[in-house]
Amino acid sequence: MAESNPTESALLASKICNQISSVFSTKSPNPAALDVLVQEIADAANRNGRVFVYGVGREGLMLKALSMRLFHLGLSAHCVFDMNTPPIGPSDLLISSAGPGGFSTVDAISGVAKSNGARVLLLTAQPDSGSSMKYASVVAYIPAQTMADDKAGDGEKERSLLPMGSVYEGAMFVLFEMVVFKLGEILKQSPEDVRARHTNLE
Repeated sequence: MAESNPTESALLASKICNQISSVFSTKSPNPAALDVLVQEIADAANRNGRVFVYGVGREGLMLKALSMRLFHLGLSAHCVFDMNTPPIGPSDLLISSAGPGGFSTVDAISGVAKSNGARVLLLTAQPDSGSSMKYASVVAYIPAQTMADDKAGDGEKERSLLPMGSVYEGAMFVLFEMVVFKLGEILKQSPEDVRARHTNLE
C-alpha cells in the first residue's frame, strides 16, 4: 500500500473541510441552527434546568462530545442511558438528533421527555418530514446529506469522500464547537473556568 504524501493529505483534508463548511453557507428559510441551540441551552441554564442529549450511532457520539463541553461550561449535562442520568422534568431540555428525520429510539426518548414537560430540541436534516418531528418543541435544521439521501445505494460507482451521514455528523461537530464558543461568552465562563472542570482522572 502506497503511503500518502503531505500534499495529498492536505488536499483531502481541504476537500472534506470545505464540504462540511458549505453546510453553513446554505440558504434556508429556517432559523440558523447555531442561534436555536445557543438560545435553548442558555434559556435552560437561566431556569436552572438540565440538558440531556440523545442520538444514535455517530450522531450520538457527536452529542456526547457536546454534553462533555456543556459540563465544562458549568451546566448540568447528561447523556441518556448513562447510569447516573437523573429524571427529566419541566425545566429541562432534551437535545436529540435524527438526521434522516426519525429513528424509533429517538422518537421514544423524545416522547418521554415531552410527556414529562421538558423542551425537546430536534437536530435534523429533514425538517419537513420524519417521525421525530412531532415530538419537537423546536427544530435546529442542519442542511447536510444523511443516510436518507445518500446516493451510494442507487448504483453510483464513484466513491464519495464523505459517505452516508458523514457530512451531517461532521457538521454537528463544527456546529457544537461554535455553540460552546458562543455559550462561553453568554455564561461568562473564562478559559480557566472551563479547564478547571476537566477531569483529572486520566
